[in-house]
Amino acid sequence: MILEQAILDVIPGKQQAFEIAFKQAQVIISSMEGYIHHQLQKCIEKDNRYLLLVQWQTLEDHTLGFRESPEYQQWKALLHHFYEPFPEVEHFQLVQA
Repeated sequence: MILEQAILDVIPGKQQAFEIAFKQAQVIISSMEGYIHHQLQKCIEKDNRYLLLVQWQTLEDHTLGFRESPEYQQWKALLHHFYEPFPEVEHFQLVQA
């Protein structure tokens, strides 16, 4: 299992619109091959910061299967205009439970 992590800094004042758009976008990601689970959390200290965690079966399920799919274009259209700066995405694997 792979854990994708992205810190999403949303343009101030656009948090509510982002959360509405994310509700639509989560339907897209959850339908993808290799998707396991996701969660979106809002930062307490910075009102416009979110943490997105997505579990994938393999790295390629995210980097190739999702990112190179037509569905990713829908995801991108719904969400990417909210970010400033654009988030860096990192992937993690479990070392020890």
